Amino acid sequence: MDDPGADPQPSETQPPAAQPPETQPPGGQPPVAHPPGTQPAVAFSPDCYPYGAYPPGAYPPGAYPPGAYPPGAYPPGAYPPGAYPPGAYPPGAYPPGAYPPGAYPAGAYPPGAYPPGTQPPIVQPPGAYANQVPPGQKGALQMMPLPSGIPDCPPGLEYLAQIDQLLVHQQVELLEVLTGFETNNKYQIKNSLGQLVYFAAEENDFCNRNCCGNMRSFDMKIIDNLGQEVMTLYRPLKCTGCCCPCCLQELEVMAPPGQPVGSVIQTWDLCLPKFTIQNEKKEPVLKIIGPCCVCNCCSDIDFKVTNLDETETVGKITKQWTGLMRESFTDADNFGIQFPMDLDVKIKAVMLGACFLIDYLFFEKNNN
Repeated sequence: MDDPGADPQPSETQPPAAQPPETQPPGGQPPVAHPPGTQPAVAFSPDCYPYGAYPPGAYPPGAYPPGAYPPGAYPPGAYPPGAYPPGAYPPGAYPPGAYPPGAYPAGAYPPGAYPPGTQPPIVQPPGAYANQVPPGQKGALQMMPLPSGIPDCPPGLEYLAQIDQLLVHQQVELLEVLTGFETNNKYQIKNSLGQLVYFAAEENDFCNRNCCGNMRSFDMKIIDNLGQEVMTLYRPLKCTGCCCPCCLQELEVMAPPGQPVGSVIQTWDLCLPKFTIQNEKKEPVLKIIGPCCVCNCCSDIDFKVTNLDETETVGKITKQWTGLMRESFTDADNFGIQFPMDLDVKIKAVMLGACFLIDYLFFEKNNN
């Protein structure tokens, strides 16, 4: 019989020592052994999170397994710059640096962002050069490149800053030659190398052209090689007469359109055709003096451009002789304009407008 005062046995009075629970990752997977001194890899079961919803830090950057995210849904930093797989982003949505210059797929470049060393395409105005030879073929029309880095210059007048001469060629209108009805005049404006600088086109209606003849009013649009309207010339309808000083011709030059930069005003004189070139403030800058007789016979006709005192010639506008056949059967004229290289581009533009006014006043045939 046992002694009741005896000490109880350890197995009867104390519960067995509790064992620490085994740590298992979500999903019931056994722990992964790793070498001593290294951190254990974070392993998530495919069933632990829904498809495409791995939290930040579940995988290190660049280590996302294939299929973990749908195409186009990779978070920033998932792949290094330049390593985005095809289809990860739609065309045009690649982040900066994802592709090196020149390696963007078609359509990825935003508007105005052309690869280094390339030029944007030249957009020609509809119908402006329809009668020209296509580029690359014999007789193709060369275009003057657009200068850059010219401060305080109205847009489109950068061409004038680097030249001291312009050639104005009026195009022959076949319909006008065959029918005798006056059509809208068109001009090519070139530099001394024969490169196209501007294209000028008259905008007028049939009645005004054929009823008022060379005294008609008009709007002249000046277009550059990129198809942009850089200047507008406006001539109001006025009568003329050497004995009528109240009916003097004028022409306003706007560059860009809507912004006046100067005007040409006819000055009354009993013997000589005279004009005054004004700036945008209506202040006289230069004068133009023509010959007493503007009838040309096998020779050029010069209109001198002088200072306000008429003591120094600084340039000229020349009506060039184009040959007996062309002078007899058409009114398509050629002009040359010379001015100082350092002359203000706005005054150069006004001198170009004066050339058109002289053409209409003295060399445009009056069909009436």
